[in-house]
Amino acid sequence: MAALPLVTHAQGRARRRKRPTDPDWPDAAQWQRLKDAVGGRLSAVEPLMAPCAASPVAAACGVLMKNLRNPFFVGDQAGGTQVSGYLDAWTPAASAYVIKAGSTVDVVAGVNFAREHNLRLVVKGAGHSYQGTSNAPDSLLIWTRAMNEVTLHDGFVPKGCEGKVAPVPAVSAQAGAVWIDLYHAVTTLAGRYVQGGGCTDVGVAGLIQSGGFGSFSKGFGTAASSLLEAEIVTADGQVRTVNERSDPELFWALKGGGGGSWGVVTRVTLRTHELPQHFGAAWGKFKARDDAAYRRLVARFVDFYADSLFNPHWGEQASFGPDNTLKISMVCQGLEKAQAQQVWAPFFDWVKDSPEDFSVVEEPGAWADDARGWWRMEGNGSMIPDTREGAPKHHGWWKGDQAQVGAWLHGYESLWLPAALLQPGERARMVQALLDSTRHKHLDLHFNKGLAGAPPAALASAANTATNPAVCESFALVIMADGEAPAYPGLARTPPDLTNAHRNARAIDATAAALRRVAPRSGSYVSESNFFNADWQREFWGANAARLRAVKARYDPDGLFFVHHGVGSQAWSADGFVRV
Repeated sequence: MAALPLVTHAQGRARRRKRPTDPDWPDAAQWQRLKDAVGGRLSAVEPLMAPCAASPVAAACGVLMKNLRNPFFVGDQAGGTQVSGYLDAWTPAASAYVIKAGSTVDVVAGVNFAREHNLRLVVKGAGHSYQGTSNAPDSLLIWTRAMNEVTLHDGFVPKGCEGKVAPVPAVSAQAGAVWIDLYHAVTTLAGRYVQGGGCTDVGVAGLIQSGGFGSFSKGFGTAASSLLEAEIVTADGQVRTVNERSDPELFWALKGGGGGSWGVVTRVTLRTHELPQHFGAAWGKFKARDDAAYRRLVARFVDFYADSLFNPHWGEQASFGPDNTLKISMVCQGLEKAQAQQVWAPFFDWVKDSPEDFSVVEEPGAWADDARGWWRMEGNGSMIPDTREGAPKHHGWWKGDQAQVGAWLHGYESLWLPAALLQPGERARMVQALLDSTRHKHLDLHFNKGLAGAPPAALASAANTATNPAVCESFALVIMADGEAPAYPGLARTPPDLTNAHRNARAIDATAAALRRVAPRSGSYVSESNFFNADWQREFWGANAARLRAVKARYDPDGLFFVHHGVGSQAWSADGFVRV
């Protein structure tokens, strides 16, 4: 087959991005000029497991293996990815070069170099992507991890809005900050609240661009909903400060239009909220004796949720398993301990009153305490501290998130459940769908990732983002996923059982199909979704997809910024190198 031409003469656009094997890949002198321009912060990239490939007994390999399940350590490596790959989808592969950006000036230099030399460009903050979007071989990586300053504002007014909007309390963060940095500054130290992500190691900028749900989104909306302003370097190398009045369409696209598609975000400013006096939780795990008892348990929980929990107070998860189990892992905001216990007492008592039908696997309970201490590391038995020398003392991750670190995914799927299914006449259909789906695979209902039941202000602000409008009409996002221990390339371990992995992937598909019978075309969340979703544009953005395409055409007409299933990615090959 003849090589593809580098330029399509009819359009004057590059047809194929350059690779290191191409004769016109930048030479050593050109790379050196870029290195000089970014103050020496350009280097070649090694795969994550390179220290052990060089010498399994070397000290560097020992440090790597000791910290491989620490998400902050993995995020601190240029070649690190939060998960270690996805069956038949993607495998971690280091970029050719990385700019460890220390300022917006470095980002501008990198964007211009990639555009002028027609390179595959990758943007990464913390690398917390299930889709592998911050990872590509033969690319130039702009890595914002070192840009992590956080600044509080008593009264913030977006640029150009002076005298037109009232100042509001806010927090600004550079793109390399992760959510625990903001929670520490805003909540632990300042006693206010910022809506962010549940996983503490997730990058701030990336989450906002994907929409961004946290444990308390049912009360406060998405992270994107609170965005007041952003600084972004677009494909033309321009530094733009965008808000509701300056580049408003680009600003809107950044609020849920998908990370990595619009430019390199270097700073965001978010509205902060009054902190509720209490945050709390409810927990427990129950197992039904047989399928008939399980039907009763699921039906009772659906009724209980619709009547007592479908409100701004309650978020997080209820998990349903093929072994006829129900696990409660929920949180609340704005309720005292006695109030939280009072809410759950009827359901817990109902289960315990039928010992012949239900066994208690994990003793249930409910609790609430001072909200200001929710993310405080000292004495927090629910979090794992980052104990590395030099690590910030406030850095830690939830024990419940440990299994995600380095996981090799067999499959992943999500879909929203419309709130109409909570109507009394519809609940039986939903119960049947839940039962049918659990015959194939375990599933989690994330109530905080559907905004139906949220306050009117939270719904209104979410409606003014690029996220699929279905989120405002849905009471939960169902997530079905499976995987296994880390399988980073070069990691010494027993090879994955591919037969079992494919079996799990098919079971996830069957689970989703059973739920789609009651929630057809309900949409899927861009950051937590099926890599192979053929209808991704409609699923991720619904009626907003066409408007997003128009924004992409205006600000990045040549497609410099490419991610898998990102806006405009349909114009490129799967690896982002060949224009199709």
